[in-house]
Amino acid sequence: MRQLAEAMLFEGLVDPELRKNGDRLRFEWRAGGKHFRCLGAIAAYDRVRVEADSVEADSDKGWRAARLAELVECLPGEPERRLRLLDELERTVANCRWNDANLPAAHRRPMDFAALEGALDEGHAYHPCFKARTGFSEDDQRRYGPEAGNAFQLAWLLVDRSDVHQRLPRSETAFWTEELGEPAFHELQRRRVERGLDNDRFALLPLHPWQWGALKDGLMAPWLAAGKAHFLGLAGDRYTASQSVRTLLNADRPASANVKLSMNMVNTSSLRTIEPHSVCTAPLLSRWLGDVVAGDPLFDTRYPLAVLDEYAGIIAGREGPLAGQIAAIWRRSAASILGPGEAAVPFNALMMVERDGKPFVDEWIRRYSFHAWLAQLLQVAVLPVWHLLVGHGIATESHGQNMVLIHRNGWPVRLALRDFHDSLEYVPDFLRSREGLPDFLALDPIYRSARPDEFYWMETVESLGELVSDALFVFNLAEIAHLFQAGYGLPEADFWSTVRQLLAAYASERGLVARQDRLGLFRPKIAVETLLAHKLGTGRSSRLVANALHA
Repeated sequence: MRQLAEAMLFEGLVDPELRKNGDRLRFEWRAGGKHFRCLGAIAAYDRVRVEADSVEADSDKGWRAARLAELVECLPGEPERRLRLLDELERTVANCRWNDANLPAAHRRPMDFAALEGALDEGHAYHPCFKARTGFSEDDQRRYGPEAGNAFQLAWLLVDRSDVHQRLPRSETAFWTEELGEPAFHELQRRRVERGLDNDRFALLPLHPWQWGALKDGLMAPWLAAGKAHFLGLAGDRYTASQSVRTLLNADRPASANVKLSMNMVNTSSLRTIEPHSVCTAPLLSRWLGDVVAGDPLFDTRYPLAVLDEYAGIIAGREGPLAGQIAAIWRRSAASILGPGEAAVPFNALMMVERDGKPFVDEWIRRYSFHAWLAQLLQVAVLPVWHLLVGHGIATESHGQNMVLIHRNGWPVRLALRDFHDSLEYVPDFLRSREGLPDFLALDPIYRSARPDEFYWMETVESLGELVSDALFVFNLAEIAHLFQAGYGLPEADFWSTVRQLLAAYASERGLVARQDRLGLFRPKIAVETLLAHKLGTGRSSRLVANALHA
Protein backbone atom coordinates (compact mmCIF):
# COMPACT_ATOMS: atom_id res chain seq x y z
CA MET A 1 0.00 0.00 0.00
CA ARG A 2 2.77 2.43 0.95
CA GLN A 3 4.85 1.77 -2.17
CA LEU A 4 1.81 1.94 -4.44
CA ALA A 5 0.79 5.30 -2.96
CA GLU A 6 4.37 6.58 -3.26
CA ALA A 7 4.55 5.61 -6.93
CA MET A 8 1.12 7.13 -7.71
CA LEU A 9 2.05 10.43 -6.08
CA PHE A 10 5.64 10.62 -7.33
CA GLU A 11 4.68 9.86 -10.94
CA GLY A 12 1.78 12.32 -11.00
CA LEU A 13 -0.83 9.63 -11.63
CA VAL A 14 -3.14 11.44 -9.20
CA ASP A 15 -3.32 15.14 -8.40
CA PRO A 16 -3.07 15.64 -4.62
CA GLU A 17 -3.62 18.66 -2.42
CA LEU A 18 -0.79 19.10 0.08
CA ARG A 19 -1.38 20.34 3.61
CA LYS A 20 1.06 20.76 6.48
CA ASN A 21 0.47 18.32 9.32
CA GLY A 22 3.01 19.24 11.96
CA ASP A 23 6.42 18.44 10.51
CA ARG A 24 4.81 16.17 7.89
CA LEU A 25 2.66 16.62 4.81
CA ARG A 26 -0.85 15.33 4.30
CA PHE A 27 -1.54 14.29 0.71
CA GLU A 28 -5.24 14.26 -0.25
CA TRP A 29 -6.68 13.39 -3.64
CA ARG A 30 -9.96 12.51 -5.30
CA ALA A 31 -10.17 9.98 -8.09
CA GLY A 32 -12.73 7.49 -9.34
CA GLY A 33 -15.39 9.12 -7.18
CA LYS A 34 -13.44 8.45 -3.99
CA HIS A 35 -11.43 10.52 -1.55
CA PHE A 36 -7.99 9.34 -0.32
CA ARG A 37 -5.30 10.66 2.00
CA CYS A 38 -1.95 9.73 3.50
CA LEU A 39 0.89 11.22 5.52
CA GLY A 40 4.45 11.60 4.31
CA ALA A 41 7.11 13.90 2.95
CA ILE A 42 8.70 14.96 -0.33
CA ALA A 43 12.37 14.03 -0.38
CA ALA A 44 15.27 14.31 -2.81
CA TYR A 45 14.39 14.03 -6.53
CA ASP A 46 10.76 14.70 -5.48
CA ARG A 47 10.57 11.14 -4.18
CA VAL A 48 7.42 10.84 -2.08
CA ARG A 49 7.96 9.05 1.25
CA VAL A 50 4.63 7.81 2.64
CA GLU A 51 4.26 6.72 6.25
CA ALA A 52 3.32 3.09 6.69
CA ASP A 53 -0.34 2.42 7.54
CA SER A 54 -1.36 6.01 6.75
CA VAL A 55 -3.06 5.44 3.38
CA GLU A 56 -6.78 5.93 3.98
CA ALA A 57 -10.05 6.19 2.04
CA ASP A 58 -13.14 8.14 3.00
CA SER A 59 -16.35 6.18 3.51
CA ASP A 60 -19.87 6.64 4.95
CA LYS A 61 -18.45 5.79 8.38
CA GLY A 62 -15.44 8.08 8.12
CA TRP A 63 -11.82 7.45 7.24
CA ARG A 64 -10.60 3.84 7.10
CA ALA A 65 -7.57 1.98 5.76
CA ALA A 66 -7.63 2.06 1.97
CA ARG A 67 -7.77 -1.16 -0.03
CA LEU A 68 -5.46 -2.11 -2.89
CA ALA A 69 -8.37 -2.60 -5.29
CA GLU A 70 -9.84 0.88 -4.79
CA LEU A 71 -6.41 2.54 -5.12
CA VAL A 72 -5.78 0.69 -8.39
CA GLU A 73 -9.28 1.46 -9.65
CA CYS A 74 -8.60 5.21 -9.52
CA LEU A 75 -5.46 4.97 -11.66
CA PRO A 76 -5.33 5.93 -15.36
CA GLY A 77 -4.89 3.31 -18.05
CA GLU A 78 -6.96 0.63 -19.73
CA PRO A 79 -9.12 -1.57 -17.44
CA GLU A 80 -7.24 -4.76 -18.36
CA ARG A 81 -3.93 -3.15 -17.40
CA ARG A 82 -5.32 -2.11 -14.04
CA LEU A 83 -6.63 -5.63 -13.46
CA ARG A 84 -3.21 -7.05 -14.31
CA LEU A 85 -1.57 -4.60 -11.91
CA LEU A 86 -3.98 -5.56 -9.13
CA ASP A 87 -3.29 -9.24 -9.72
CA GLU A 88 0.47 -8.63 -9.45
CA LEU A 89 0.01 -6.61 -6.26
CA GLU A 90 -2.10 -9.35 -4.71
CA ARG A 91 0.45 -11.97 -5.70
CA THR A 92 3.15 -9.84 -4.09
CA VAL A 93 1.12 -9.74 -0.86
CA ALA A 94 0.54 -13.51 -0.99
CA ASN A 95 4.23 -14.29 -1.53
CA CYS A 96 5.27 -11.96 1.28
CA ARG A 97 2.75 -13.61 3.62
CA TRP A 98 4.02 -17.05 2.63
CA ASN A 99 7.56 -16.00 3.49
CA ASP A 100 6.45 -14.62 6.85
CA ALA A 101 4.51 -17.76 7.71
CA ASN A 102 7.00 -20.37 6.51
CA LEU A 103 10.53 -19.03 6.85
CA PRO A 104 12.43 -18.47 10.10
CA ALA A 105 13.61 -15.00 11.05
CA ALA A 106 17.10 -14.50 9.62
CA HIS A 107 20.07 -12.76 11.23
CA ARG A 108 21.52 -11.33 8.03
CA ARG A 109 24.59 -9.33 9.01
CA PRO A 110 26.93 -12.38 9.29
CA MET A 111 25.69 -13.98 6.04
CA ASP A 112 27.92 -14.58 3.05
CA PHE A 113 27.05 -13.18 -0.37
CA ALA A 114 25.01 -16.15 -1.62
CA ALA A 115 22.94 -16.37 1.55
CA LEU A 116 22.26 -12.63 1.46
CA GLU A 117 21.02 -12.87 -2.13
CA GLY A 118 18.19 -15.04 -0.87
CA ALA A 119 17.61 -13.34 2.45
CA LEU A 120 17.06 -9.83 1.03
CA ASP A 121 13.33 -10.47 0.90
CA GLU A 122 12.19 -6.81 0.98
CA GLY A 123 12.24 -6.67 -2.82
CA HIS A 124 12.40 -3.51 -4.93
CA ALA A 125 12.44 -0.45 -2.67
CA TYR A 126 10.20 1.51 -5.06
CA HIS A 127 8.15 -0.75 -7.31
CA PRO A 128 5.04 -2.09 -5.52
CA CYS A 129 4.85 -5.33 -7.57
CA PHE A 130 8.21 -6.44 -6.21
CA LYS A 131 7.29 -10.07 -5.58
CA ALA A 132 4.55 -10.77 -8.15
CA ARG A 133 6.20 -13.84 -9.71
CA THR A 134 3.21 -14.61 -11.93
CA GLY A 135 2.70 -18.33 -12.34
CA PHE A 136 4.52 -19.26 -9.12
CA SER A 137 2.57 -21.56 -6.81
CA GLU A 138 3.28 -22.00 -3.10
CA ASP A 139 5.20 -25.14 -3.99
CA ASP A 140 7.24 -23.18 -6.57
CA GLN A 141 7.94 -20.54 -3.93
CA ARG A 142 9.23 -23.26 -1.62
CA ARG A 143 11.34 -24.98 -4.27
CA TYR A 144 12.63 -22.07 -6.34
CA GLY A 145 12.05 -18.85 -4.42
CA PRO A 146 15.26 -17.14 -3.30
CA GLU A 147 13.99 -16.64 0.25
CA ALA A 148 13.52 -20.39 0.82
CA GLY A 149 17.16 -20.98 -0.13
CA ASN A 150 16.59 -24.46 -1.54
CA ALA A 151 19.17 -25.88 -3.94
CA PHE A 152 18.11 -27.59 -7.18
CA GLN A 153 19.64 -28.97 -10.35
CA LEU A 154 19.11 -27.51 -13.81
CA ALA A 155 17.00 -29.16 -16.50
CA TRP A 156 18.90 -30.08 -19.68
CA LEU A 157 17.77 -30.10 -23.29
CA LEU A 158 19.16 -31.13 -26.62
CA VAL A 159 17.83 -28.87 -29.38
CA ASP A 160 18.27 -29.09 -33.14
CA ARG A 161 21.23 -26.87 -34.02
CA SER A 162 19.27 -25.16 -36.78
CA ASP A 163 17.30 -23.44 -34.00
CA VAL A 164 20.27 -22.65 -31.74
CA HIS A 165 22.55 -19.59 -31.60
CA GLN A 166 25.44 -19.52 -29.18
CA ARG A 167 28.59 -17.61 -28.33
CA LEU A 168 31.04 -19.54 -26.18
CA PRO A 169 34.54 -18.55 -25.07
CA ARG A 170 36.06 -21.88 -26.18
CA SER A 171 35.08 -25.10 -27.95
CA GLU A 172 31.82 -26.73 -26.87
CA THR A 173 33.53 -29.72 -25.26
CA ALA A 174 35.99 -27.55 -23.35
CA PHE A 175 33.22 -25.15 -22.29
CA TRP A 176 30.88 -27.82 -20.98
CA THR A 177 33.66 -29.75 -19.28
CA GLU A 178 34.70 -26.64 -17.37
CA GLU A 179 31.20 -25.40 -16.56
CA LEU A 180 29.69 -28.75 -15.60
CA GLY A 181 32.71 -30.69 -14.46
CA GLU A 182 33.71 -33.90 -16.21
CA PRO A 183 31.36 -36.28 -14.31
CA ALA A 184 28.21 -34.24 -15.07
CA PHE A 185 29.19 -33.62 -18.69
CA HIS A 186 29.93 -37.31 -19.25
CA GLU A 187 26.59 -38.21 -17.67
CA LEU A 188 24.71 -35.93 -20.08
CA GLN A 189 26.70 -37.33 -22.98
CA ARG A 190 25.76 -40.84 -21.83
CA ARG A 191 22.07 -39.88 -21.84
CA ARG A 192 22.46 -38.38 -25.31
CA VAL A 193 24.05 -41.58 -26.67
CA GLU A 194 21.42 -43.69 -24.91
CA ARG A 195 18.71 -41.81 -26.81
CA GLY A 196 20.57 -42.13 -30.11
CA LEU A 197 20.88 -38.35 -30.59
CA ASP A 198 23.75 -37.18 -32.77
CA ASN A 199 26.06 -34.54 -31.30
CA ASP A 200 26.49 -32.91 -34.72
CA ARG A 201 22.77 -32.34 -34.98
CA PHE A 202 21.78 -31.41 -31.41
CA ALA A 203 23.19 -28.73 -29.11
CA LEU A 204 23.11 -28.87 -25.32
CA LEU A 205 21.62 -26.12 -23.18
CA PRO A 206 20.12 -25.70 -19.68
CA LEU A 207 16.66 -24.62 -18.64
CA HIS A 208 15.29 -23.59 -15.28
CA PRO A 209 13.27 -26.58 -14.01
CA TRP A 210 10.28 -24.29 -13.42
CA GLN A 211 10.53 -23.08 -17.02
CA TRP A 212 10.65 -26.67 -18.27
CA GLY A 213 7.42 -27.36 -16.40
CA ALA A 214 5.84 -24.23 -17.89
CA LEU A 215 6.87 -24.98 -21.50
CA LYS A 216 6.80 -28.75 -22.00
CA ASP A 217 3.05 -29.04 -22.54
CA GLY A 218 2.65 -25.64 -24.16
CA LEU A 219 5.03 -23.63 -26.34
CA MET A 220 7.62 -26.38 -26.52
CA ALA A 221 5.20 -29.23 -27.22
CA PRO A 222 5.49 -28.96 -31.05
CA TRP A 223 9.30 -29.16 -30.87
CA LEU A 224 9.16 -32.21 -28.62
CA ALA A 225 6.57 -33.92 -30.82
CA ALA A 226 8.63 -33.25 -33.97
CA GLY A 227 11.88 -34.44 -32.39
CA LYS A 228 13.47 -30.99 -32.61
CA ALA A 229 14.05 -30.94 -28.84
CA HIS A 230 14.70 -33.69 -26.30
CA PHE A 231 14.64 -33.57 -22.52
CA LEU A 232 17.65 -35.15 -20.81
CA GLY A 233 16.46 -34.69 -17.23
CA LEU A 234 18.09 -32.91 -14.29
CA ALA A 235 21.86 -33.06 -13.86
CA GLY A 236 24.96 -31.29 -12.59
CA ASP A 237 25.62 -28.91 -9.73
CA ARG A 238 22.87 -27.59 -7.50
CA TYR A 239 21.93 -23.92 -7.66
CA THR A 240 20.10 -21.45 -5.44
CA ALA A 241 18.08 -18.49 -6.69
CA SER A 242 19.41 -14.96 -6.34
CA GLN A 243 17.08 -12.12 -5.41
CA SER A 244 16.25 -11.69 -9.11
CA VAL A 245 14.85 -15.29 -9.10
CA ARG A 246 16.05 -16.16 -12.62
CA THR A 247 19.79 -15.70 -11.96
CA LEU A 248 21.13 -18.75 -10.15
CA LEU A 249 24.20 -19.14 -7.92
CA ASN A 250 26.18 -22.37 -7.83
CA ALA A 251 25.65 -23.91 -4.39
CA ASP A 252 28.19 -26.71 -4.84
CA ARG A 253 30.99 -24.61 -6.33
CA PRO A 254 30.37 -20.97 -5.25
CA ALA A 255 33.25 -19.58 -7.34
CA SER A 256 31.74 -21.06 -10.51
CA ALA A 257 29.54 -19.02 -12.79
CA ASN A 258 26.13 -17.60 -12.05
CA VAL A 259 23.64 -18.69 -14.72
CA LYS A 260 20.81 -16.44 -15.86
CA LEU A 261 17.92 -18.48 -17.29
CA SER A 262 14.67 -17.40 -18.92
CA MET A 263 11.54 -17.58 -16.78
CA ASN A 264 8.15 -16.80 -18.27
CA MET A 265 6.98 -14.78 -15.29
CA VAL A 266 6.37 -11.11 -14.56
CA ASN A 267 8.11 -9.45 -11.63
CA THR A 268 8.12 -5.66 -11.00
CA SER A 269 7.87 -4.13 -14.48
CA SER A 270 9.30 -6.90 -16.60
CA LEU A 271 8.64 -10.25 -18.17
CA ARG A 272 11.61 -12.31 -16.97
CA THR A 273 12.45 -14.01 -20.22
CA ILE A 274 15.70 -12.89 -21.89
CA GLU A 275 15.68 -10.55 -24.89
CA PRO A 276 16.79 -12.77 -27.81
CA HIS A 277 19.16 -10.21 -29.33
CA SER A 278 21.03 -9.82 -26.03
CA VAL A 279 22.05 -13.44 -25.47
CA CYS A 280 24.88 -13.68 -27.99
CA THR A 281 25.64 -9.97 -27.74
CA ALA A 282 26.31 -10.20 -24.00
CA PRO A 283 29.79 -11.79 -24.24
CA LEU A 284 30.97 -9.15 -26.71
CA LEU A 285 29.60 -6.31 -24.56
CA SER A 286 31.34 -7.75 -21.51
CA ARG A 287 34.60 -8.21 -23.39
CA TRP A 288 34.48 -4.60 -24.58
CA LEU A 289 33.70 -3.26 -21.12
CA GLY A 290 36.30 -5.50 -19.52
CA ASP A 291 38.96 -4.28 -21.95
CA VAL A 292 38.06 -0.65 -21.23
CA VAL A 293 38.40 -1.22 -17.49
CA ALA A 294 41.60 -3.27 -17.82
CA GLY A 295 43.12 -0.60 -20.07
CA ASP A 296 42.65 2.23 -17.57
CA PRO A 297 44.92 1.98 -14.50
CA LEU A 298 42.61 4.34 -12.60
CA PHE A 299 40.17 1.43 -12.24
CA ASP A 300 42.88 -0.34 -10.22
CA THR A 301 44.02 2.61 -8.15
CA ARG A 302 41.64 5.57 -7.73
CA TYR A 303 38.30 4.02 -8.75
CA PRO A 304 38.62 0.27 -8.07
CA LEU A 305 36.18 -1.64 -10.24
CA ALA A 306 35.57 -5.28 -11.10
CA VAL A 307 33.41 -6.35 -14.05
CA LEU A 308 31.40 -9.52 -13.45
CA ASP A 309 31.44 -10.34 -17.13
CA GLU A 310 28.80 -12.31 -19.01
CA TYR A 311 31.11 -14.50 -21.01
CA ALA A 312 28.83 -17.03 -22.71
CA GLY A 313 25.30 -17.17 -24.09
CA ILE A 314 23.07 -19.76 -25.73
CA ILE A 315 19.54 -19.33 -27.08
CA ALA A 316 17.14 -21.70 -28.83
CA GLY A 317 14.31 -20.41 -30.99
CA ARG A 318 15.58 -16.85 -31.30
CA GLU A 319 12.59 -16.03 -33.49
CA GLY A 320 9.02 -17.27 -33.36
CA PRO A 321 6.78 -18.38 -30.47
CA LEU A 322 9.69 -19.46 -28.26
CA ALA A 323 11.73 -16.26 -28.68
CA GLY A 324 13.47 -15.51 -25.39
CA GLN A 325 11.95 -18.51 -23.61
CA ILE A 326 14.94 -20.89 -23.83
CA ALA A 327 18.10 -18.94 -23.16
CA ALA A 328 21.06 -18.90 -20.79
CA ILE A 329 23.81 -16.40 -19.99
CA TRP A 330 26.85 -17.31 -17.88
CA ARG A 331 28.29 -14.62 -15.59
CA ARG A 332 31.40 -14.58 -13.44
CA SER A 333 30.45 -14.92 -9.77
CA ALA A 334 31.22 -12.39 -7.05
CA ALA A 335 32.83 -15.16 -4.99
CA SER A 336 35.45 -15.73 -7.71
CA ILE A 337 36.90 -12.20 -7.51
CA LEU A 338 37.40 -11.86 -3.75
CA GLY A 339 40.90 -11.37 -2.45
CA PRO A 340 42.24 -12.27 1.01
CA GLY A 341 40.14 -10.67 3.72
CA GLU A 342 37.50 -9.44 1.29
CA ALA A 343 33.76 -10.11 1.44
CA ALA A 344 30.91 -9.08 -0.84
CA VAL A 345 27.36 -7.84 -0.22
CA PRO A 346 24.65 -6.99 -2.76
CA PHE A 347 24.52 -3.20 -2.76
CA ASN A 348 20.83 -3.05 -1.90
CA ALA A 349 21.64 -4.70 1.44
CA LEU A 350 22.91 -1.26 2.47
CA MET A 351 19.34 0.07 2.24
CA MET A 352 17.89 -2.47 4.65
CA VAL A 353 16.88 -2.31 8.30
CA GLU A 354 17.35 -5.44 10.39
CA ARG A 355 15.07 -6.95 13.02
CA ASP A 356 16.82 -5.04 15.79
CA GLY A 357 15.53 -1.84 14.16
CA LYS A 358 19.00 -0.72 13.07
CA PRO A 359 20.36 -0.48 9.52
CA PHE A 360 22.20 -3.47 8.09
CA VAL A 361 25.38 -1.36 8.07
CA ASP A 362 25.02 -0.09 11.64
CA GLU A 363 27.89 -2.16 13.09
CA TRP A 364 30.23 -0.99 10.32
CA ILE A 365 29.27 2.65 10.84
CA ARG A 366 29.85 2.44 14.60
CA ARG A 367 33.19 0.72 14.04
CA TYR A 368 34.60 3.37 11.69
CA SER A 369 32.47 6.47 12.54
CA PHE A 370 29.55 7.66 10.46
CA HIS A 371 31.18 10.39 8.39
CA ALA A 372 34.38 8.42 7.63
CA TRP A 373 32.41 5.38 6.54
CA LEU A 374 29.96 7.37 4.42
CA ALA A 375 32.76 9.28 2.69
CA GLN A 376 34.48 6.00 1.85
CA LEU A 377 31.23 4.43 0.62
CA LEU A 378 30.55 7.30 -1.77
CA GLN A 379 34.11 7.19 -3.12
CA VAL A 380 33.87 3.44 -3.74
CA ALA A 381 30.28 3.29 -5.02
CA VAL A 382 29.95 6.45 -7.10
CA LEU A 383 33.29 7.26 -8.71
CA PRO A 384 33.86 3.99 -10.66
CA VAL A 385 30.42 4.34 -12.28
CA TRP A 386 31.04 8.05 -12.84
CA HIS A 387 34.48 7.50 -14.38
CA LEU A 388 33.00 4.96 -16.80
CA LEU A 389 30.40 7.55 -17.78
CA VAL A 390 32.38 10.80 -17.87
CA GLY A 391 35.84 9.43 -18.55
CA HIS A 392 34.88 6.78 -21.11
CA GLY A 393 31.32 7.57 -22.26
CA ILE A 394 29.80 4.27 -21.11
CA ALA A 395 26.61 4.21 -19.02
CA THR A 396 25.66 1.29 -16.79
CA GLU A 397 22.30 0.77 -15.13
CA SER A 398 23.75 0.83 -11.62
CA HIS A 399 20.76 0.21 -9.40
CA GLY A 400 20.99 -1.75 -6.15
CA GLN A 401 20.83 -5.26 -7.60
CA ASN A 402 23.39 -4.54 -10.31
CA MET A 403 26.08 -3.36 -7.87
CA VAL A 404 28.13 -5.42 -5.44
CA LEU A 405 30.09 -3.80 -2.61
CA ILE A 406 33.42 -5.43 -1.78
CA HIS A 407 34.54 -4.69 1.78
CA ARG A 408 37.07 -5.69 4.43
CA ASN A 409 35.44 -6.01 7.85
CA GLY A 410 32.77 -3.56 6.73
CA TRP A 411 35.16 -0.96 5.25
CA PRO A 412 34.25 -0.39 1.54
CA VAL A 413 37.23 -1.14 -0.71
CA ARG A 414 35.93 -1.59 -4.27
CA LEU A 415 32.89 -2.00 -6.47
CA ALA A 416 31.76 -4.78 -8.78
CA LEU A 417 29.18 -4.25 -11.54
CA ARG A 418 27.02 -6.91 -13.18
CA ASP A 419 24.14 -7.45 -15.61
CA PHE A 420 25.20 -5.71 -18.81
CA HIS A 421 23.38 -7.62 -21.55
CA ASP A 422 20.41 -5.26 -21.59
CA SER A 423 21.61 -2.31 -19.52
CA LEU A 424 24.76 -0.84 -21.03
CA GLU A 425 24.52 2.27 -23.21
CA TYR A 426 26.72 4.75 -25.05
CA VAL A 427 26.56 7.69 -27.46
CA PRO A 428 29.04 7.13 -30.33
CA ASP A 429 30.54 10.62 -30.35
CA PHE A 430 30.84 10.70 -26.54
CA LEU A 431 32.98 7.55 -26.36
CA ARG A 432 36.58 8.23 -25.46
CA SER A 433 37.58 5.37 -27.77
CA ARG A 434 35.67 3.06 -30.10
CA GLU A 435 38.34 0.37 -29.96
CA GLY A 436 36.73 -3.00 -29.29
CA LEU A 437 33.18 -1.68 -29.72
CA PRO A 438 31.05 -4.59 -31.00
CA ASP A 439 29.87 -4.43 -34.61
CA PHE A 440 26.20 -4.68 -33.71
CA LEU A 441 24.91 -4.59 -37.27
CA ALA A 442 26.83 -7.79 -37.99
CA LEU A 443 25.66 -9.54 -34.83
CA ASP A 444 21.91 -9.73 -35.33
CA PRO A 445 19.57 -8.55 -38.11
CA ILE A 446 17.35 -6.86 -35.52
CA TYR A 447 19.97 -4.15 -34.93
CA ARG A 448 19.75 -2.98 -38.54
CA SER A 449 16.20 -1.67 -38.10
CA ALA A 450 16.66 -0.21 -34.62
CA ARG A 451 14.50 2.68 -33.47
CA PRO A 452 16.17 5.62 -31.68
CA ASP A 453 17.47 4.60 -28.22
CA GLU A 454 16.10 1.07 -28.64
CA PHE A 455 19.29 -0.88 -28.01
CA TYR A 456 22.77 0.02 -26.75
CA TRP A 457 23.54 3.21 -28.65
CA MET A 458 21.68 6.36 -27.63
CA GLU A 459 21.10 9.57 -29.53
CA THR A 460 21.84 12.23 -26.91
CA VAL A 461 24.45 12.61 -24.21
CA GLU A 462 21.76 13.95 -21.86
CA SER A 463 19.81 10.66 -22.15
CA LEU A 464 22.99 8.77 -21.35
CA GLY A 465 23.47 10.77 -18.18
CA GLU A 466 19.85 10.36 -17.18
CA LEU A 467 20.17 6.57 -17.38
CA VAL A 468 22.98 6.64 -14.82
CA SER A 469 21.32 9.29 -12.68
CA ASP A 470 18.02 7.38 -12.64
CA ALA A 471 19.56 4.10 -11.52
CA LEU A 472 22.46 5.25 -9.34
CA PHE A 473 20.95 8.32 -7.68
CA VAL A 474 17.14 8.43 -7.89
CA PHE A 475 16.34 4.77 -7.16
CA ASN A 476 19.55 3.65 -5.43
CA LEU A 477 21.52 6.15 -3.36
CA ALA A 478 18.29 8.03 -2.60
CA GLU A 479 17.23 5.03 -0.51
CA ILE A 480 20.48 5.17 1.45
CA ALA A 481 20.23 8.95 1.88
CA HIS A 482 16.68 8.58 3.23
CA LEU A 483 17.76 5.80 5.61
CA PHE A 484 20.73 7.79 6.89
CA GLN A 485 18.54 10.80 7.57
CA ALA A 486 16.12 8.66 9.58
CA GLY A 487 18.74 6.53 11.31
CA TYR A 488 21.65 8.91 11.88
CA GLY A 489 20.21 12.40 11.51
CA LEU A 490 22.11 13.35 8.35
CA PRO A 491 19.89 15.73 6.34
CA GLU A 492 19.36 14.46 2.81
CA ALA A 493 20.45 17.86 1.49
CA ASP A 494 23.84 17.33 3.15
CA PHE A 495 24.14 13.86 1.64
CA TRP A 496 23.54 15.20 -1.86
CA SER A 497 25.80 18.18 -1.30
CA THR A 498 28.58 15.71 -0.49
CA VAL A 499 27.87 13.78 -3.69
CA ARG A 500 27.82 17.00 -5.73
CA GLN A 501 31.20 18.07 -4.29
CA LEU A 502 32.63 14.61 -4.97
CA LEU A 503 31.62 14.77 -8.65
CA ALA A 504 32.88 18.32 -9.08
CA ALA A 505 36.24 17.40 -7.55
CA TYR A 506 36.47 14.36 -9.83
CA ALA A 507 35.89 16.42 -12.99
CA SER A 508 38.33 19.12 -11.93
CA GLU A 509 41.08 16.65 -11.00
CA ARG A 510 40.73 14.68 -14.23
CA GLY A 511 40.32 17.71 -16.49
CA LEU A 512 36.84 16.54 -17.51
CA VAL A 513 34.69 19.50 -16.51
CA ALA A 514 33.52 20.11 -20.10
CA ARG A 515 32.63 16.45 -20.64
CA GLN A 516 30.80 16.28 -17.34
CA ASP A 517 28.87 19.45 -18.18
CA ARG A 518 27.73 17.92 -21.48
CA LEU A 519 25.71 15.37 -19.51
CA GLY A 520 23.56 18.11 -18.01
CA LEU A 521 23.20 16.32 -14.70
CA PHE A 522 23.41 19.43 -12.53
CA ARG A 523 20.53 21.38 -14.09
CA PRO A 524 17.51 22.27 -11.88
CA LYS A 525 15.20 19.59 -13.33
CA ILE A 526 16.03 16.13 -14.60
CA ALA A 527 13.97 13.44 -16.35
CA VAL A 528 13.22 10.32 -14.29
CA GLU A 529 11.68 7.05 -15.46
CA THR A 530 8.07 6.48 -14.41
CA LEU A 531 7.84 2.74 -13.82
CA LEU A 532 4.21 2.50 -12.76
CA ALA A 533 2.93 4.84 -15.47
CA HIS A 534 4.74 2.75 -18.06
CA LYS A 535 3.24 -0.43 -16.63
CA LEU A 536 -0.23 1.08 -16.93
CA GLY A 537 0.37 2.02 -20.57
CA THR A 538 -0.28 5.72 -20.04
CA GLY A 539 2.05 6.67 -22.90
CA ARG A 540 4.31 8.53 -20.49
CA SER A 541 7.69 6.99 -19.68
CA SER A 542 9.36 9.83 -17.75
CA ARG A 543 8.73 13.04 -15.85
CA LEU A 544 10.79 16.02 -14.73
CA VAL A 545 11.72 16.22 -11.05
CA ALA A 546 13.79 18.58 -8.90
CA ASN A 547 17.43 17.58 -9.22
CA ALA A 548 19.16 16.91 -5.89
CA LEU A 549 22.54 17.55 -7.55
CA HIS A 550 21.58 21.08 -8.57
CA ALA A 551 23.44 23.56 -6.37
